[in-house]
Amino acid sequence: MKSTAWFEEFQKNVSELIAKSPAADLERNVKAFIGQAFTRMDLVTREDFEVQADLLSRAQVRIESLEQQLHALETRVATLEKSP
Repeated sequence: MKSTAWFEEFQKNVSELIAKSPAADLERNVKAFIGQAFTRMDLVTREDFEVQADLLSRAQVRIESLEQQLHALETRVATLEKSP
């Protein structure tokens, strides 16, 4: 038997042993516990985060533009109020 075939057979036997042992139950329980913990943390996906970050960036640009327009209008009003 080649060493590669022996190693693959060994891995298969170990995997079967683990699947039949309490370790498999422990693994399922840990995964379930972690899944519940993440659910309670109310996490968002990376995609949702990036969408919101993009929206925030565009909103900030729009706010800066509106602030500049407001400043220009305030300047015009102040100029008109000073004129006789």
